[in-house]
Amino acid sequence: MMKKQLNWLFDYPNLKIYQYQEGFKFSLDSILLAEFATIRKSDEKILDLCTGNGVIPILLHFKYQKNIVGVELQKEIASLARDSVKENGMEDAISIIEDNVLELKNYFPGNNFDVVLSNPPYFKFHHPNFVNQNSLKSIARHEVTICLEQLIEMASYLLKNKGRFYLVHIPERLDEIIVYANKYGFGIKKIQFIHSKISEPPIIVLVALVKNGRFGCRICPPLSIEGVESYQNLFKN
Repeated sequence: MMKKQLNWLFDYPNLKIYQYQEGFKFSLDSILLAEFATIRKSDEKILDLCTGNGVIPILLHFKYQKNIVGVELQKEIASLARDSVKENGMEDAISIIEDNVLELKNYFPGNNFDVVLSNPPYFKFHHPNFVNQNSLKSIARHEVTICLEQLIEMASYLLKNKGRFYLVHIPERLDEIIVYANKYGFGIKKIQFIHSKISEPPIIVLVALVKNGRFGCRICPPLSIEGVESYQNLFKN
């Protein structure tokens, strides 16, 4: 059995997160996505797909005091999320569903959520020999249980008209994101590239989409995380 450890959640006051000493650990991408997303006072239903150990719901509740649902397929990781939620005293505001995102039609009707977010697996699944042999890592990183198109299709199903979908991914797949967004009725409203150094190519991309949104996309100035000491309020929405 893997041993879990409790860590401070960067410099967010008094927030902690459970991780496994060997194996799954949350990435900076989740923090950037939570900061990138715009949550309005009128947003009542918020859903985080592929929630991992619960970083995004915890940060969003900390920032906006909203109720949030997180969905995580892997039993061991969902358990970490629940432990993290409890550790931060957020049990009344955050619930974790342990299931595949593809099964969410069994939980919720369509046109139900104001905001959906996701930090999904980034890499296509080609052959078991080419993915990480640690099953927790491989499912978190590779499209073993859900692919990009299925994720975007499900987000479209779950969101209300004009609902917002916030996605973090790798720049190499931005063309696919655009194709599938158009296919499933999203307008891409904002794109933010993140660089480890401003002189180097971007390492991740953050995308804001609106269901049945009009055409018109804002490309934000490139952002380097080199030397960043705090990710709180990093973006000017």
